Order: sequence, then C-alpha cells, then structure tokens
Amino acid sequence: FNFSADDSGDEGPLAQPDRALIQGALKTLASKLEDLSTCNELIGKHGAALQRSLSELEDLRAPTDGADKLKTVNERATLFRITSNAMINACQDFVDLAEAHSRRWQRALQYEREQRHHLEETIEQLAKQHDSLERAWRESPSAEGTLEGESSEENEDIEFFDAMEDSPAFITVPADDHSQHSLSSNWSQDDNDGSGSYLRRGRRCRIPDKPNYSLNLWSIMKNCIGKELSKIPMPVNFNEPLSMLQRLTEDLEYSELLDRAARCDSSLEQMCLVAAFSVSSYSTTVHRTGKPFNPLLGETYELDRVEEYGYRSICEQISHHPPAAAHHVISQRGWTLWQEITIDSKFRGKYISIMPLGNIHLKFHASGNHYVWSKVTSTVHNIIVGKLWIDQSGDIIIMNHRNKDKCHLKFSPYSYFSRDVPRKVTGVVMDGEGCAHYILSGTWDDKMESAKIIESSHGCGGSEGKQKTVYQTLPPKLMWKKYPLPENAENMHYFSSLALTLNELEDGVAPTDSRLRPDQRLMEAGLWDEANAEKQRLEERQRLERRKREAHSLTCSYCKEAESHQPLWFEKRTDTETAESSYVYKRGYWEAKDRQDWSHCPAIF
Repeated sequence: FNFSADDSGDEGPLAQPDRALIQGALKTLASKLEDLSTCNELIGKHGAALQRSLSELEDLRAPTDGADKLKTVNERATLFRITSNAMINACQDFVDLAEAHSRRWQRALQYEREQRHHLEETIEQLAKQHDSLERAWRESPSAEGTLEGESSEENEDIEFFDAMEDSPAFITVPADDHSQHSLSSNWSQDDNDGSGSYLRRGRRCRIPDKPNYSLNLWSIMKNCIGKELSKIPMPVNFNEPLSMLQRLTEDLEYSELLDRAARCDSSLEQMCLVAAFSVSSYSTTVHRTGKPFNPLLGETYELDRVEEYGYRSICEQISHHPPAAAHHVISQRGWTLWQEITIDSKFRGKYISIMPLGNIHLKFHASGNHYVWSKVTSTVHNIIVGKLWIDQSGDIIIMNHRNKDKCHLKFSPYSYFSRDVPRKVTGVVMDGEGCAHYILSGTWDDKMESAKIIESSHGCGGSEGKQKTVYQTLPPKLMWKKYPLPENAENMHYFSSLALTLNELEDGVAPTDSRLRPDQRLMEAGLWDEANAEKQRLEERQRLERRKREAHSLTCSYCKEAESHQPLWFEKRTDTETAESSYVYKRGYWEAKDRQDWSHCPAIF
C-alpha cells in the first residue's frame, strides 16, 4: 500500500478525489480493525487463563507444588504481555493510518462542499434569470405572436397514443396548423390579457420579512399523534399570517379562467377551463407549508375586486368543531361560485393529512351549466425531521348537472421510484354519453394543457386484461400557466401577488373580518411573542362563549336554535339540481356594508 501522500496540509483541495485510493484506505483500516478485534479476544483469553493460574497459586498448600505453578504463571504472563504488545502495536498502526489519510479526506470533503455551494449558487442564478425572462416575455406584446409562429413550424405528423382507462396518462404532439384553427375563438388564450398582475391596481406588493425563530416542533407534537390538527394548540411559529377563510378566497387567483369559460359556446371546452381552474387552486401550495389561522366562530372575510376583476367574495366560519366555512362569489362576468368546506385533518407522526370535505359549485349565468366537484387530499411530509414538503393526491370528478358532461382528473402522488413528472395531473373530458373529447395533462404547480381528441379506437390488451383505448389528438393547447412569484417571496411566506394583498387593511369591512384579527396582524408585523399571547386570549374567549351557549341550551330546552351557532350571512338550503343540503349565501352582507350597519355582528376579537 502506498503511504507516500503529502500530508503537510499545504495543498489546495483535491481536483478530483481518487475513489480507488479512498476505497483502498478503507479496506486497510477495516483489516486493522479486524486485527484489533483478534488481539482483544486473545487478551481476554490469556487474561482469564492468567487469573485462573493466580487463583490456583493462592490455593496451594504443599510447598513442593509451588515451583511448577510459578512456571505456569510465568508462561501465561509472558503470553499475556506478548498479546498486549500486539494489541498496542495494532492500535498504533490504526491511528497512524487514520491520521495519514484524514487530511486527504478533509480536503476531499471540503472540495465536495465547495462544489455543492457553487452548484446551489448557479441554480439560484438560473432561477432568477428564468424568472426575469418569463416576466419580460409576459410583458412583451409580441411574445404570443412569436410563440404561435414557432409552433406552426413544428412537426405536422399526427400520432396515436394509448390511454389506460383506470389511470389516464397521455402524451400529445403537434398536428397541422389547419386543425388548430378549427377550435372556437373563445378558447384562445388571448382572453387572458395578463390579468394576473395585482401590482398594477395600486395594492401592496410586499409584507414584512418573516423572522427566523427556532422552535422545537417535537416538544409540541409528540403528544398530539392521532388528533385532529384543528384541536392541537399551535403557536404562531407554524402559521402563516392568513386565515383559512383567506386561503379559500385565494382559489380565485386565476378567476380569469372562469371569465374565459363564461364566453365559451361549447360546454366541453368550458369544462376544460373549469378543470384548469380546479387545478390552479393548488399552485400556491407548493412552497406554502405554513398552517393558516383557524378562524374564530363567526369570523368573516370579504374580497371586493369588482373594479379589477368583476367579482365579490364573502366567507364566514359557520362551525368551529369541526371547522367549517361557507364561501360565496358573484361575478359580473357571468358566473357564480359557492362552497361549504369542512376540514378533516390528522397528525400521523411523520406527516399531516388534510382532507377537505364538501363540494364546490359553479354556475354560469348564460348557459345555466352547473358544475360540482370536490378537493383532493393534501399531505405535509417531514413534520419532525427533514425539510417540509407538500403533496396533493387523489381524484377530482367534475360533473355538469345540466347535461351530465364529466371530467375525471387524477393527481398522482409523489413516488421516489416513479419516472413520471412530479406533481403530475392527467384527465379526460367526456360528454353525457361517456364519449371522450379532450385529454388534459400538466402539473398542479405549473400549468395545464388540453388536447382535442379527433379519433379513438381500441388497441391491444393492457394490464389485468383491460383493453387500452388509443386516442388520436390535435396538438395540446396551453389553458393555464402559473404566474411567477413576487420578488423576495421566499422571505414573505412564499405568498403570491394576490396573497400579499389579502390581509391589507381596507375601510368599511365588517368588524368580524379576518383583516382585523389582532394575533394575525401581530404575526404579519413580525411580533410573534405578542401574537402568541393574543392568540391564547382569543382562543380562551371563544371557549368561554361556547360554554355560555351550552349553558343556555340547557336552560332553553324548547329552543333548538340555542343549541348551536347560527351563521349571520349564510343559511342551510337544499339544492334543487343536486339535492345536496349545504350552507348558501342568503344575501345582506353587501347591503349592510353599503349602509355601514354592522349592529348584528358579534364582537369576536
């Protein structure tokens, strides 16, 4: 073995660590360690024999036997001394060899650290350049025309692709330019007009940077395994300065998709845009691992964007345990959206599962098309150890109750062994008779595309004896693309442009509005200790109010309404089309705001 390496430590980091040399050194160290183990066994063996001889020598009674016993003791003492010396020499060899290579390994490790740091800096620079280019492209008036010119020069051959009926996964390729113009003009992305920029409306574009406070998560979570997340007392350190009502409202980030859908003549094209809208609501969650504030019972949140985007939104917390919220949006651009969502969540030790229960309803005024769908399961991983990351998984079935059109979307869960693109979403749009018309594909954190099916046929058998369907499609068309995050978003809870404006103070809102919640405002300002104290005060006040209601229900046995909280702006109704019973908006909020009459609002803060 070659020990001639320079160990002076004056050399710079190794240009390329010698794997063979390192492996050889490790093998030598392993053999030396085996020698140490052997010497240890011999020392134990000879030491025990020496001890027995000494014991026998002490037990001697006849002086004549002493000479033989002393000879035996001397022999065994000599063996013990030899073995001990061998052990000492083996230890010295091990230490010398380890020291001889430690500096080489330190240089190799330092080299790897510098390479990693350099790579991280390179990736960061590339990400910033990509963000700048994308922003420049979006602001360029000729970008869309250039893109269309390039796409027309692509391969004009039509190909066929297979689709497993139980797990739709599709690949699309360009077709000839004539086929692309056969789609409705209302389908075009020209309707977008870049209306995602909230910065042009004079609203705030930043919030105070998030403080860097450390906290031992396991000390809080170890006694909460198996409990509902809403019942775990959490400090604001794990929150983001938005309430769950504001997170629900954030689904409207890409409301222009619904504006475009309202102008569609085809219900199937409209379904594609509704599907893209349902996926787009998850795009803001990819980096958002913070927990939103649980709204207090009776808390509300309004978002009036009539001047900018034509819609008004109102949310109200209608139940605290289980946490449930009702949401209503009316748009001047031809659609109404409403939902009642109950959050069911479980902490499982390594991850948290969040299951939104309830349906989302969307109705277009002109056509009367009434779409209904539900949300998928969100999972936050690495709760105790590692970097937090979030995944979405499950199926979404979107049903048009007017003509029975249907869309089946599949959110593929992340798998380390899968070759698929992470966060993949695939789907099929079918008419009321079950005939497929569009293939949808993309990712829930970036974009969604649609490809029109022009012919389908049955192919060879698939897995489990099922027959594959072969679809011939036109080139995919981009329906939705995520907006880039604002500058410095990583220090502002990774909020989008819309999220940055949600907690901005506005005049005339109800006294129960989330913007006025004191612990949330203190957290946004970076005063986390004060926010924690205020959060405890509000939660204790809410518990006291609940006990008062329960006591009142006992004294008022004939009054059923006293047994539970009654929402102020929503009431329970049965939908005539879906036969579903849920809380819907009963009108009155915006009229009360115009009059500035909030006398019916409870003092919850």
